[in-house]
Amino acid sequence: MITTDFVSGSPCMLDLGTPDVPAAAAFYGAVLGWDYEPMDEAEAEGMEGGMFRKDGKIVAGLGKLTEEGARSAWMIYYNVTDADATTAAVERAGGTVRVAPLDLDDYGRMAQYTDPLGGQFAAWQPDKDAGVELVDEPGSLSWTELYTTDAAAAKSFYGDVFGWTFSDMELPGGSGTYALITPAGLPEERMHGGVMELAAEHLSLANGRPYWHPVFAVTDCDAAVARVVENGGSVQMGPQDAEGVGRLAVCLDPANADFVLMTPAER
Repeated sequence: MITTDFVSGSPCMLDLGTPDVPAAAAFYGAVLGWDYEPMDEAEAEGMEGGMFRKDGKIVAGLGKLTEEGARSAWMIYYNVTDADATTAAVERAGGTVRVAPLDLDDYGRMAQYTDPLGGQFAAWQPDKDAGVELVDEPGSLSWTELYTTDAAAAKSFYGDVFGWTFSDMELPGGSGTYALITPAGLPEERMHGGVMELAAEHLSLANGRPYWHPVFAVTDCDAAVARVVENGGSVQMGPQDAEGVGRLAVCLDPANADFVLMTPAER
């Protein structure tokens, strides 16, 4: 499970790059009950963005998509103790640097990367800002997931960079293997994500390249999916039951950023 007791290699922040900030704020507000809080500093610098809150607690960031040719997507940040050392580890393991380590005032130090297969992710070295303030509750991040064309290569890369350990489980009906991710040195109760291998033709959102996406917990998956559709989003898969996991659906927001909604199975 994801917690706010962040450790090295655990997900600690996520943000959405979108072409229309007000539209995205309205969509996720309707679907997940989030409140959008613009950041004065961003507007002062001619940027557009801010934070999403749920019950007053930060759950995600939101910003204007400015990278030419980039698709609207969620970026997941993983906690690190040294962003520069993580950058060196990414390069040694065959990844590339999209954004070199930089300080965001006294909030923390961030960097963004691309893994050797094309999946994009980020690192966050906290200073006074540790990351999101609510997880594993309805309306917040509960899981992270990588769709990739080569699970073995992805596991090798992320294991080298973050020290993650993996445990494989067979999916029902012989539909493949799902690798569960645990931060280095922690028990399996602290699993925070998974890796799923898919053929490139099933990764059309990113033109055949791998990508990460967040899973958000909801109290009623079907009702949340109905809100997605009512507010201009769409559904790629589900809602459907996954034995021992819960009821879930893979969705797209109006700008085609992908995410998953899940009502967890009773524990």
